[in-house]
Amino acid sequence: MSEIPAAITFVSADTDDAREAAARLSALYGQEKMADADIIVALGGDGFMLQTMRDTMGSGKRIYGMNRGTIGFLMNEYREEGLRERIAAAVAETIRPLEMTATDAEGLSHKALAINEVSLLRQSYQAAKIRISIDEKERLEELICDGVMVATPAGSTAYNLSAQGPILPLDAPLLALTPVSPFRPRRWRGALLPNQSTVDFEILEPGKRPVNAVADHTEIKSVRRVRVRESHDLTVTVMFDASHSWDERILSEQFRY
Repeated sequence: MSEIPAAITFVSADTDDAREAAARLSALYGQEKMADADIIVALGGDGFMLQTMRDTMGSGKRIYGMNRGTIGFLMNEYREEGLRERIAAAVAETIRPLEMTATDAEGLSHKALAINEVSLLRQSYQAAKIRISIDEKERLEELICDGVMVATPAGSTAYNLSAQGPILPLDAPLLALTPVSPFRPRRWRGALLPNQSTVDFEILEPGKRPVNAVADHTEIKSVRRVRVRESHDLTVTVMFDASHSWDERILSEQFRY
């Protein structure tokens, strides 16, 4: 068990429930300035948790989320009592984001980070045609699809799961490469990659079949090439109640029907 934290700051999503919870908790436990806080308690849903993770990336601060949103897969149960003790007993998980480098139709390079996934999506009624290389070796000459993504373990329960991709334990040294509505090869369901892999996507027939690239909330239109790899330098630490750890959530999710 960790020491009971003294320096906590509360941040909330822009909803009545989240703001009211932040006011009550700060009255109970105090409110440190963000710069002085060791623990950030994020109040909202998964979207707000991801925003908080992006905002504090590389800061060394730990994030403990409590659900004041709808889904809350990344969040702990909301309770006001015993918060310091819960945080002290929580399990810390380190997450590394994906780094995306995308080249657009004008030849301009764009960089963005993604905690969940980097996805390539068709821009028009025409299916996308995409060539895929792993560590500079061509693995799929032509994927005809609505899209394709690289997902982190943290993002494997999000868009990746809805596209029939695999759920990954948070500490698994893997990335999920998952197609979206593949047409050819019809039976290709994606691949599991070592997390040190570099994935290159080349858009084929980009004029006729334009494709956008999305790194979490950052979208680049009409891309020609996209490179994705796990960051070597940036991390963020999130904390889960020991009684409802990320591993337990992963197991439970796989037995839902």
